[in-house]
Order: sequence, then C-alpha cells, then structure tokens
Amino acid sequence: MKKLIEIDEAMDLIKNGDTLLVGGFGMSGTPLTLIDAIAKSGKQNLTVVSNNLGEVGRGLGKLLDAGCLKKAKGSYFTTNREAVRAWSEGELEIELIPQGTLAEAVRCGGAGIAGFYTKTAAGTKLAEGKEEKVFDGETYILERAIKGNVSIIKGLKADTLGNVIYDHTARNFNVGMATASDIVIAEVDEIVETGEIPPEDVVTPHLFIDYVVLNKYIKKGGVYVEQ
Repeated sequence: MKKLIEIDEAMDLIKNGDTLLVGGFGMSGTPLTLIDAIAKSGKQNLTVVSNNLGEVGRGLGKLLDAGCLKKAKGSYFTTNREAVRAWSEGELEIELIPQGTLAEAVRCGGAGIAGFYTKTAAGTKLAEGKEEKVFDGETYILERAIKGNVSIIKGLKADTLGNVIYDHTARNFNVGMATASDIVIAEVDEIVETGEIPPEDVVTPHLFIDYVVLNKYIKKGGVYVEQ
C-alpha cells in the first residue's frame, strides 16, 4: 500500500523550522495522533498553517504548550486563549488570514498558482504592505499562495493505495492541505483493501498521499478520545 508508517517514522519527516499545513476546523477533522507525537518530539520553530490553534491543551494547543511553535497562520485564534496570551507576550508570531483567503491561498499552493487578487481585507491593516490593483473601480490586494514542507491531515478511511475519504464535514481544510506540501501524511481511522472505497467516493486521490498512519483515538459520543 501507500507506505504505512509508524508514528516515530512520521516524526523523522518533520524537521525543525518546517512549515506544517494542518487539516481541521476547530477540533473536527484534526490529526490528533500526529499532533500529539509532534508535541512530544521536541520539534522547534515550526510554522503552522491551520484554521485555528485548537483549544487549550487540545489539538494544536498541545504544540503551543510544548513550545514547538514559532508562528501560526490562520483565521480564528480566539478559540484558544493561550494562543492570544502567547501572542500578546511576544512568545508567538501570528498572521491573521481571512478564512476564505486562507482556503484559496492553500488551493493555489496546491494548483501551482503563485497568487490571486481579492477584495477581502482591502483597506484594512491586513492589507498593509501588500500590492494593490484596481479592477472595475474597486481595490483588490494580492495574496500569495501558501505551500508547506509537510501536510498532516485526518481521514476516515484510506485504502491500500492511499485513496482517502473523510467523515462528513471533517473533510473541511483537510482536502486543500493535502495538495499543497512537499510531503503529505494522512492519519486515518481504518485501512481497507483497494476497491472497498467506490471510486466516486474518493475525495483525496492516492497521488497526493505520501504516507499513512493509524489514528490512536476512537470516537465516543461524537468526540475523539484516546484509546
């Protein structure tokens, strides 16, 4: 199959100073097993691109607590008050990106598009230092594509080729993040034989997936808890 690896092997793929693209929205569709391992690994100076930084002590919040992060790029940081505190005290760099802009920047990174113009944030502090251009009498700002060294995503299932499907809305940012890094690691709940996932149900084709790891959490009452 697409290389099934152990968690410690996955950690060897992530280097100090890397930019990590991380799937998830809040705690939904978040690769918790991989995040736990990174927090314990001693990695440093990481830049994380994700919708948010999890919650206090949960999800990407663990990377913040472990001192792994240099910078975070995303849309909603107030879900984790520790991220706000760390930024206010100069312990964490934050780049605030409107959610639609974030999704499009990652999509462009995966599609080989260098950047795009958008009206979102034009005329605000978020536009400072960015190139502006007028189209049809309205001001747009140039946003650069986002790419990473490693993407970590969370799927429901993968087959033995590495084709991935997601758990309903837990696909969220995972789909885009899987296209935009040099290395993509998919954390999944289950691995099935090739052919068990109907081709029309595949969301992320195996060509995007480099490695697969198994999730150590199980879902109880709609919440993932460690086994």
